[in-house]
Amino acid sequence: MGTDRLGIGLAAVARPAYITSGRASDLGGHRDVNALRARTHAVLDAAWAAGVRYVDVARSYGRAEEFVASWRAAHPDRPVRVGSKWGYRYVGGWRLDADVHEVKDHSLAAFSEQWAQTRATLGVPAIYHVHSATLETGVLDDAPLHRALAGLREQGVRVGISTSGPAQADAVRRALEVVVDGEPLFTSVQSTWNVLEPSAGPALAEAHAAGALVIVKEPVANGRLAPTPDADPRAVALAERAGIPLDRLALAAALAQPWAGLVLSGAVDAAQVASNAAAVAVPGDVLDVPAEEPAAYWAARSARSWS
Repeated sequence: MGTDRLGIGLAAVARPAYITSGRASDLGGHRDVNALRARTHAVLDAAWAAGVRYVDVARSYGRAEEFVASWRAAHPDRPVRVGSKWGYRYVGGWRLDADVHEVKDHSLAAFSEQWAQTRATLGVPAIYHVHSATLETGVLDDAPLHRALAGLREQGVRVGISTSGPAQADAVRRALEVVVDGEPLFTSVQSTWNVLEPSAGPALAEAHAAGALVIVKEPVANGRLAPTPDADPRAVALAERAGIPLDRLALAAALAQPWAGLVLSGAVDAAQVASNAAAVAVPGDVLDVPAEEPAAYWAARSARSWS
């Protein structure tokens, strides 16, 4: 198993605040734009050196698209695929104490605006996801929007959805039903899966069987399956007995899923990138931790503070 199945996600490094635990020690107070641009470039350097060739960003990840664009311009000899997402706007003003950090909008107008911004900042991405698609927003039933998204497909962009929340499986299955001009519209699915919250697994297997690319996000559960103050004590004990860092076990468990085309690391420095990348050599059945009820898992995640 090689690192070609690993991607690097920039949700936690391209904006000053996020919900992953351990940020005080990982980032400290060095979170101005220049500092995070330099850190993002260092993470991308380390990911490239480790063999990672997929980068995940979003319009709401602060300046992630901008940072990736500047890194690519500085390294034209390092071709990577980049996937971005639309549907949330970053409104945090580069502040840790912002009342609101991102705002969701799945309208056709929001797509048109954000697609233009992505193209201007990043160029044409390989994949463009609806950010956190759910049945409730209507994005999976909006025929005019689907027609507009099909226009990206005609330009060679893979169109997909990302999902979050206890009803991820419902969103995935509905997305697989959307057809435009006789062809499936959504052919990439990016969902949360980890040993604490594996409930989307069957739907993701169905997506894979239907020919969609399945991308796993949050394999370390926003720090609960990594060496952080919030690490799950049961998982910590298993990692200690195995003599393997917890983050590697968590990524290995995700990589072991036969339907997982890519698994995203959310590393914020070179050492974390290297540890995550080493998961490709770790057995995937070591982290045998009981799953949580999806509603409880997502309620706890929603209660996390941005830091």
